Amino acid sequence: MKGSLIVVAFFCIGCLVGIFNDFQFDMHNLSMYILYALMLQVGISIGSNKNLKFLIKSLRPNMLLVPIATIVGTLLFSAFASLLLSQWSVFDCMAVGSGFAYYSLSSILITQFKEASVGLQLATELGTIALLANIFREMMALLGAPLIRKYFGKLAPISAAGVNSMDVLLPSITHYSGKDMIPVAIFHGILIDMSVPFFVSLFCSL
Repeated sequence: MKGSLIVVAFFCIGCLVGIFNDFQFDMHNLSMYILYALMLQVGISIGSNKNLKFLIKSLRPNMLLVPIATIVGTLLFSAFASLLLSQWSVFDCMAVGSGFAYYSLSSILITQFKEASVGLQLATELGTIALLANIFREMMALLGAPLIRKYFGKLAPISAAGVNSMDVLLPSITHYSGKDMIPVAIFHGILIDMSVPFFVSLFCSL
């Protein structure tokens, strides 16, 4: 939760800096370099995971059902959200949902991909919505883990966590769902993490 608040704080600082300064250099190129750095970090975090060998040995075909359910459920309810948001299309809403709580990467991707079709202002607005929506998802999964586990079962906190099931929310998942859920949570997080660029780019192009 602290990390999410720090991200929001830096976002607000960036907005204030942008308002009171007229930058002469190309911000598009800068944001792309940041995006490349984020993708590098994703690869490093997956490759350096100490539980990776243990995870590979414990893989079972039925473990795929959890990330599939997370993706289908998230995209389905994101599509329903478009019925309440007339300004944004169903694909825009699904692009936002495709962040799966990976707020830093999804917001940058959406801003980059949508700029050409809707302009910088609307692209930035949609990227901001993605940032806040995915931060809220992480915070709700963290704070609501006990209730999610109680009413929806031990796999539900993993699904609610999205990409964070393999890192930030893993201790909470372990506590409420049990240590036997660790391989599922890590496997789920890795697959969801890898799916974010694909789904965001797909729905932004539609």
